[in-house]
Amino acid sequence: MTFKARLRRHTALGLTLLALTGPAAAQTNSLVDISVVNRNTGETLRTWYHHGRSYVAGNPGARYGLRFTNHTGRRVLAVVSVDGVNIITGETANYNERGYVLSPWETIDVNGWRKSQTTIADFEFAPLSGSYAARTGRPGDVGVIGMAVFEERKPLPPRPLDSEMARPMPDIARQAPMMIPAPRAAAPAPPPPPAAMMSPAPAGRFASGEAAGASTARADEKLGTGHGASEWSVINIVDFVRATNAPQAITSIEYDTWAHLVANGVIPAYAGHHPRAFPGEPRLSYVPDPPPYPER
Repeated sequence: MTFKARLRRHTALGLTLLALTGPAAAQTNSLVDISVVNRNTGETLRTWYHHGRSYVAGNPGARYGLRFTNHTGRRVLAVVSVDGVNIITGETANYNERGYVLSPWETIDVNGWRKSQTTIADFEFAPLSGSYAARTGRPGDVGVIGMAVFEERKPLPPRPLDSEMARPMPDIARQAPMMIPAPRAAAPAPPPPPAAMMSPAPAGRFASGEAAGASTARADEKLGTGHGASEWSVINIVDFVRATNAPQAITSIEYDTWAHLVANGVIPAYAGHHPRAFPGEPRLSYVPDPPPYPER
């Protein structure tokens, strides 16, 4: 097998986003942090740990985003899944799918299902029956967010010239197209595409429409991630060659409603705040007497 045949080429994505900082309530590995942010409130959801697994509690109907921080001085690729579905391609998730490229020390927010190079469909917590995975016939892995991180392959040292190398060589320096953040000083993005381009995937791909999925949802259903409203989000295509076939780090965060996580013993029952009928502390209603003069 030639060197060119051994060179694996993959595609990745990056966001046109300024670096963001936030609370360090993240699931951490040595390469990249991932945390879940409630976009309705700006709150970084607390991570709970139970029997070696990580969990966050979500509220049905709330939009959320995923915040990634690269802790290395080199580019890395994060292949991300929600409910067992790749968030860029919509395919059943595997390590060889496309992902987001993070520059050295960069933090980015990923807020939805990638619909095009300019739009996403918001992540929003929804009952299992209303989740994107269930509506596309894949309900078995609803309730988990996954991240597989790959380091970038280092350039190979030049080979010495000899009679064999003197002949024209195949072009192996130019890597397959991928996507990374656009330059900060880039010209303003073009106007949003027509409404048809920004609309959700055709209803024919789903078992039922949005309204039907919402109407049949049960109050006791497990929490999943729905296919929310369209939002403007720009990406660029860039090159990235993975250093290895397998990821260097894998992180997963499971999620469900607060009530379900309490019922399953993930969140202690006493962790919740219960309302008080009389929250004020008792106090005197009048000015008290001063202390008596000391006896002479």
